[in-house]
Amino acid sequence: MAKRINRAIELLEAGQAIYYDGPHTGHVLTYEQGRRDARTWADYINVGMEHGAFDMAGLAEYMRGLVDGGPTASGHRTPAIIVEAPVNGTDGSNVAFNAWQFRQILGRGVHGILLCQAESADAVREFVRACRFPHHKIGIDKLGIGSRGRGSEPTAAPVWDLDQQEYFACCEPWPLSPRGELLLGVKIESPPGVEHCEEILAVPGLGFAELGPGDLGLALGYTSLQRRPYPPVMEAARAKVFAACRANNLAFLEGATPDNIAQRLDEGVRVISGHDPETAKVGRAHQKRKLPV
Repeated sequence: MAKRINRAIELLEAGQAIYYDGPHTGHVLTYEQGRRDARTWADYINVGMEHGAFDMAGLAEYMRGLVDGGPTASGHRTPAIIVEAPVNGTDGSNVAFNAWQFRQILGRGVHGILLCQAESADAVREFVRACRFPHHKIGIDKLGIGSRGRGSEPTAAPVWDLDQQEYFACCEPWPLSPRGELLLGVKIESPPGVEHCEEILAVPGLGFAELGPGDLGLALGYTSLQRRPYPPVMEAARAKVFAACRANNLAFLEGATPDNIAQRLDEGVRVISGHDPETAKVGRAHQKRKLPV
């Protein structure tokens, strides 16, 4: 039986890596697609709105389809859904002015948000603050009071199969709140982000982070997508971001294949992209995962 609403958090708490599916652009957000995705092999589904359409009506229908198509094979009501928000995390003011995006996304009942192009700690503080209700007090000495207002709980709570008071209690970033069911992450994908990654990843409320090799490579002059082994400057950036994740107990996200997943897991990578069920099969066996797939 599921111990948590958010399957991804449940696995990370158990020391297991998590594997995601879902495109970064062009995700089909319909009721029918949600019903199909309810039986996904993945531990969570990424919904790409950084470059894909900011489609709240579609997202609501997709979440409804996930509920009606569930439960998942692991016994959860739905797979965990993490949305890439369109706003760039370049500075605090920019994120604060666009905090409406996080409110809209969370109001559809998703389980996490990824902030792209994170370049400053102020931006990430505003991101986390915007995803929190103001009655939660853990970490406000470093974050400030949460700015998510009342109004979205009537639409979000039923997706989680909670009443509104239960939703108010547990829609909090994990592991900042041990009871939290919300998984927040950032993508470090520019030279300024790499430069400031230690302070960015020290902001309370984050659960995972990644190096974005596509945009970072583009900023460094590589128009083709760079894959590991990266050019030296990108390998140095990866090492810096990975070290900052370790220092702050954040899960590090990176791509893997069936051939290298064991090496990635042994190194400490805990969020796996690649959209490949075979990679997940090999990786789960390598970690001797006993929890239901």
